[in-house]
Amino acid sequence: MSNNFNDPISHSSARTASMDVGLRTYMISVYNYMAMGLGFTGLVSYLVAGQPGLMQAIFSGPQAYIVMFAPLILVMVIGAKLQKLSFAKVQALFWIFAGLMGLSLSSIFMVYELGSIAKTFFITASMFGAMSIYGYTTQRDLTSMGSFLYMGVIGLIIASVVNMFMQSGTMQYVLSMFSVLIFTGLTAYDTQTIKSYYNPSESKENLGKIAIYGAIQLYIDFINIFLALLQLFGNRR
Repeated sequence: MSNNFNDPISHSSARTASMDVGLRTYMISVYNYMAMGLGFTGLVSYLVAGQPGLMQAIFSGPQAYIVMFAPLILVMVIGAKLQKLSFAKVQALFWIFAGLMGLSLSSIFMVYELGSIAKTFFITASMFGAMSIYGYTTQRDLTSMGSFLYMGVIGLIIASVVNMFMQSGTMQYVLSMFSVLIFTGLTAYDTQTIKSYYNPSESKENLGKIAIYGAIQLYIDFINIFLALLQLFGNRR
């Protein structure tokens, strides 16, 4: 009769089961933070859009650029200081980021019909969900695809800056199409990368910080798909 305590197969199975549970808990945390962040962003956007005076104060001067670029700067700070910051500070910065994004995106409620925004959101959620599941479950290494897609992001940024001066509607339409393709692909790649961040030997606090940072990455993918689809198919007021 075999002794399970000395059976290497039993020990390996137990470790695998433990990691599966830990990984699942970690990924649920990532998605929960992302969903709460999107919800908070949507709430802030909607409330700010209902205050014409506040909208005028935000978007009528150079402060509009501060509101626009502040979330990006905050993401860079979180990424650079993630190991040094406490979990509470990372969590606070996450909510500040989501709130600033809400301020930045409040203008869409002035440009597009509410029903069109809602419809585009659910379409985005379906696309995002499908690609994230693929990234989580696939055995294929998506590293090479990710590198190519990030090059595409750089190209999009450069082309968008150029189009700020050209004001070409056709170019904006093409950029929106490429944005959908690039960030849909990045959803799968980022999901696989975030999954690889998981290390069962990490402390609970470190895993919490990593989960929040992963949530920000997926949040950015989602928002970019949403905005691109809204520009392509949204019904303007």
